[in-house]
Amino acid sequence: MTDDSSRISPTAHFTGYVWYRHGLGDPALQTRAGKLLVTAFSPIDRAVRWAGGPNLEDTLLSRHRLIDDILERAIAAGEVGQVLEVAAGLSPRGLRFTRRHGDRLRYVEGDLAGMARRKRQALEQTSSPAHIEVVELDALAESGSTSLSAVAERHLDPARGLAIITEGLVNYFDRSAVEGMWRRFARLLSAYPHGLYLSDLHLADDLKRVPMARAFSAVVSVFARGRVHFHYQDETEAGAGLLAAGFAEARIHPAGAAPVRIVEAHGKRPE
Repeated sequence: MTDDSSRISPTAHFTGYVWYRHGLGDPALQTRAGKLLVTAFSPIDRAVRWAGGPNLEDTLLSRHRLIDDILERAIAAGEVGQVLEVAAGLSPRGLRFTRRHGDRLRYVEGDLAGMARRKRQALEQTSSPAHIEVVELDALAESGSTSLSAVAERHLDPARGLAIITEGLVNYFDRSAVEGMWRRFARLLSAYPHGLYLSDLHLADDLKRVPMARAFSAVVSVFARGRVHFHYQDETEAGAGLLAAGFAEARIHPAGAAPVRIVEAHGKRPE
């Protein structure tokens, strides 16, 4: 995963600063690199909006808030007592949720070694203690100490409902890699009393539905230094892909007018 993840790193800095300047993040999670990237990208973002296309910051905020809303409902319903956020980067979600729910919620963030180290350092500088475990995790690893199953065995409680979150990750990998991740997620979630998977996902139909979406995708690809993949044509095809991966139920939510969808998939309950 090293080669692909290295090009995703600029987006971690970018999104970290977007969350911060919109009141979602802690000052410790914003970086100078993120501020420079947001400042440099702002004229392009404004030009795309002026032409009638989707604004990148609005899209990021829409997806982030909708994932938060679904997760909050699952926690309130008593279905989720722990969260594993995969490729968490500089996301402030763990801070917000652990501050809100305290010891009732176990929160584990997984990322590659360099980003995990940076996140630990940042959390040490936050204004109040963070009850978050930051661990090394390779979302593409089938086995080994940084694989999903190994991390779960060391850090998660099999007696508590689990949510797995991937935000800003899956569309940077090809369909085969994503479906492999989904199979591992579905298999793991089936071992918990309740299993929930949340992710953002771009669909090919959105290129037709949203004005300037094709240009938006091209701009994001340049910014992320790699292709943005559209694995599925529409909601039906994406839902079928999730079910084929082993999830018991899958819903695809629109995130307002933004060219992004939110996946809500549920694992099979243990027999």
